[in-house]
Amino acid sequence: MSDERRIFNFSAGPATLPLPVLEEARRDGILLPGEGASVYEISHRSARFQSILDDTVATIRELLQLPDRYHVLFLAGGASLQFSMVAMNLLRDTNRTANYVLTGSWGKKARREAEREGKVDVVWDGASENYARVPTEDEWRASDDAAYVHVTSNETIEGVQFSEVPDAGAIPLVCDASSEFLSRPIDVDRYALIYAGAQKNLGPAGVTLVILRDDLTEGIPEGLPSMLDYRTWVKSGSLYNTPPVFAIYMTGLVARWIRDDVGGLEAMAKRNRAKAERLYEAIDASDGFYRGHAHPESRSKMNVTFRLQDADLESAFVADAAQRGLAGLKGHRSVGGIRASVYNAMEPAGVDELVAFMNEFRLARQPA
Repeated sequence: MSDERRIFNFSAGPATLPLPVLEEARRDGILLPGEGASVYEISHRSARFQSILDDTVATIRELLQLPDRYHVLFLAGGASLQFSMVAMNLLRDTNRTANYVLTGSWGKKARREAEREGKVDVVWDGASENYARVPTEDEWRASDDAAYVHVTSNETIEGVQFSEVPDAGAIPLVCDASSEFLSRPIDVDRYALIYAGAQKNLGPAGVTLVILRDDLTEGIPEGLPSMLDYRTWVKSGSLYNTPPVFAIYMTGLVARWIRDDVGGLEAMAKRNRAKAERLYEAIDASDGFYRGHAHPESRSKMNVTFRLQDADLESAFVADAAQRGLAGLKGHRSVGGIRASVYNAMEPAGVDELVAFMNEFRLARQPA
């Protein structure tokens, strides 16, 4: 047996997973009870996998208190494919406009894909402030002819997050919730469509969750490729082709961990809030040695982003932290800096260890 210990993984994704989930997956990865085979090997058409899929959907519905008029779908392609699918299904051939609220890098990428399908209006853009905050509700309004409004509820790169979901009124609200999904309760009734890559809070990379309100299927244009038409996935129950069996299985384990071990989304939100506040307190108490990127009222509970005096000091910070078993702290290549992602499965002990390191590093490097 190796005596190597697990690191604290602060990567933005693929992210850390709950240890009890990994332990159960290790067992089932050899022999799934009652199947005589690994969970990696079972058929996606088998009764056992249908049971896994049904249980995963039911647990997510329970956590979200999801009304019957919403579908829970499992697709591939990540949020990046949803950037295109949303516009193909909801904007193409409508002669209407898609509204995008841009709070960071992922919102910008989503907007670019939508422009391939129709007219896009950017109703708010934080570029002039270096995407350091999200807008207040009185800073933007939907276009009169809007087919939908698209928001990114948490931007992983810049570390900004909506504390409350924007109100789009009667216009369908579409949300990329990839880096915060199942991290806190949400008022699902305010959304028409929510999508999220699994590799932040839900499970391993390879599956994307889509929450789709039933009435949206009525306006989908004909002629879309089958794999890019939401109706295909509704009709097939996410089984149009071979799904990512293991990733869905893992998502189900994580959802049950949130429900049974953590105590549900209210308890999850409380835990996540405490972790983030611990880090922000360390940043704010550093006398400017650490400088947070986001405005306090827009700070993400998932991705804590900050800078040091210069790039050399930031490189030293990342390297020294790695020696302490604190991994994945380098900021996104497009913006640099430091980013500590404290998703659902990051244990409070990991945050405590990072704060202790931050204080030690500051005392060693800060001029007297």
